[in-house]
Amino acid sequence: MAVEILMPALSPTMEEGTLAKWLVKEGDVVTSGQILAEIETDKATMEFEAVDEGTVGKILVVEGTAGVKVNTPIAVLIEEGDSADAQPKAAAPVAAAAPAAAAAPATPAAPTAAAPASTAAPKAAGARVFASPLARRIAADKGIDLTAVQGSGPHGRIVKADVAGASVQPKAAAPVAAAAPVAAPTAPAPAPVSASTVARLYEGRQYEEVPLDGMRKTIAARLTEAKQTIPHFYLRREVRLDALMAFRADLNKRLEARGVKLSVNDFIIKACALALQAVPDANAVWAGDRVLKMKASDVAVAVAIEGGLFTPVLKDAESKSLSALSAEMKDLAGRARNRKLAPQEYQGGSFAISNLGMMGVENFDAVINPPHGAILAVGAGIKKPVVAADGTIVVATVMSMTLSVDHRVIDGALGAELLQAIVTNLENPMVMLA
Repeated sequence: MAVEILMPALSPTMEEGTLAKWLVKEGDVVTSGQILAEIETDKATMEFEAVDEGTVGKILVVEGTAGVKVNTPIAVLIEEGDSADAQPKAAAPVAAAAPAAAAAPATPAAPTAAAPASTAAPKAAGARVFASPLARRIAADKGIDLTAVQGSGPHGRIVKADVAGASVQPKAAAPVAAAAPVAAPTAPAPAPVSASTVARLYEGRQYEEVPLDGMRKTIAARLTEAKQTIPHFYLRREVRLDALMAFRADLNKRLEARGVKLSVNDFIIKACALALQAVPDANAVWAGDRVLKMKASDVAVAVAIEGGLFTPVLKDAESKSLSALSAEMKDLAGRARNRKLAPQEYQGGSFAISNLGMMGVENFDAVINPPHGAILAVGAGIKKPVVAADGTIVVATVMSMTLSVDHRVIDGALGAELLQAIVTNLENPMVMLA
């Protein structure tokens, strides 16, 4: 039986992708877990694995094709004895991985080899069971009822991995479907302004039309979601950096022989990670109908790339040394700019940092990346006159910080406590080594 291979949803936000490169050709025999193609998603280029065995009968989408919608047939896999012109089984929609409640981003589903066997509710009597010949032979040898096995192949087809480790399951009566509740009528959402409507406003004016790529579409959708659904509030503080700058210069001099050079951002990451441990109620994420309080400080850091940004996550940041955080951040930032990060490296975390200080921005308000509870916007260090403890006027390096907070997760007093802990760590950098 011929089976269609569909464009997969390799991330929860992916609606379409670019088939960058085929790694097989028509006539090739493939096995479960073999890499079939490289696909560009909205964030990165990822490998797509086969979940079944067979022969590539026909390639339907040539490599380099952009804008291929999720669940679109891209190739046909045939079994031994089948013709490449055999009518493939009708494609069933492949569900995308659901985004994490309330950044993603939620963790997208990375392509993996076929999942271990799982048991599903028995199919209705007389319903056709789709399974590969090898899966049928294994099931027959082990006495497994295929109607009670959940298939992990295309369109729910049962493959070798689904039955290899399965135990014998007795047949059970098909469950009676519960009546679906009637949805309450809702007011229609306002229609978005069309491109043609906007273009008419600029008739006679010269402009260049720039089509949106997958990353820009995702950023637009997620930021719209964040500002419409997250009740932001903002807390602002200034931090004096003189002690930190002197401490950093001394450390860098001592670490020079090891090739380590710490940045101010490395200290900010460490300060935030330790503050989340000192104020554990603020180390939390919104999960739709509950709040998840995290144990470790997994801190995301915004990295600008051409056409968008990534937020790679430094996990367990509270337990890592400054030099380890610095090396890891450089590695993640470098691979982010080349779009080589794996999904698990830029998804998750409970807190984020966006630093525009190196670009001369003195202060700004950052948008929370759901499901994070907060994000810290960091401005530039500016020399300013300040009042010293003895009442005299001195010049000090002062940095502005704005904490954007999700009020569903963190209340005002708790947010202020978290921001105070961050300021204390930065103004007393020696404490971060204790």
